[in-house]
Amino acid sequence: MQTLLKFTQFVSKTFAIWVVVFAFIAAQFPETFKQFVPWIPYLLGIVMLGMGLTLTFKDFAEVTKNPKSVIIGVIAQFAVMPSVAYGLVKAFNLPPDLAIGVILVGCCPGGTSSNVMTYLARGNTALSVACTTISTLLAPVLTPAIFYLFASQWLEINATAMFISVLQMVLLPIFVGVVIRTIFKQKVEQFSQTMPLISVIAIVLIVTAVVSVSRDRIIESGLLIFAVVALHNGLGYLIGYLASRLFKLPIADSKAVAIEVGMQNSGLGAALAALHFKANPVIAVPSAVFSFWHNISGPILAMIFAKMKNDNEK
Repeated sequence: MQTLLKFTQFVSKTFAIWVVVFAFIAAQFPETFKQFVPWIPYLLGIVMLGMGLTLTFKDFAEVTKNPKSVIIGVIAQFAVMPSVAYGLVKAFNLPPDLAIGVILVGCCPGGTSSNVMTYLARGNTALSVACTTISTLLAPVLTPAIFYLFASQWLEINATAMFISVLQMVLLPIFVGVVIRTIFKQKVEQFSQTMPLISVIAIVLIVTAVVSVSRDRIIESGLLIFAVVALHNGLGYLIGYLASRLFKLPIADSKAVAIEVGMQNSGLGAALAALHFKANPVIAVPSAVFSFWHNISGPILAMIFAKMKNDNEK
């Protein structure tokens, strides 16, 4: 078991490398990885189940302990990233399919890797977990609604169908995970430590599936979409931190909110694109690129934040 845990930690720390390696392999052998496209929603469900297995009902107590920081973090998540996405697609005059994809990933809740990055940054990890959890629970309503608001000018969006999809792929697996953790407690405790490994495998397979069906378009617009995604991610960090300081949150809380806002649940974006926009697989590309990039930028920001002194330090 100890060997498996060490391997899990190694794979989790080198996650971005595995995304790049397998994305490259998928680009060379697309037919091999296209078979995973129909499985994308189920792969995301596995990731969300893993998140649920790490949570207990006590984790929700942080909301009542620190409501101001949680509210600011969640509002920033669903206000900053969609707005920045919309501004970027207009500024770069992106083609409709890529514009829709950038906005879609911007409307997703925070990613679970933000919790690890906040811990490494010496931020308020409990706040990060609370923000991730609350934004994920709100995602079935807010993600389709905000996406419809910003992207309906380019295509017809069935917000109701998207609401049901997010319920099935996100909320249900998390709820099942929390219930299993509550019932089986210690037995699940050990197993849940290996869930990051399973989550990494699932997300890598999602990315390879997206790359396999969009290879030509990725090559065609690679630098442009990478630049937009990097800006989107970086501005999320910056605005999240500045907004937190503006509302006089402690530095540890500001670190957590900044990372929470900048790091998206890009797996959800890819899954929604694959499920609702099958005719145009390019829409999933920004989510795939985001999945790779924020796992590089996140550790870099965490390293910078870790050197910043918190309010309780001299």
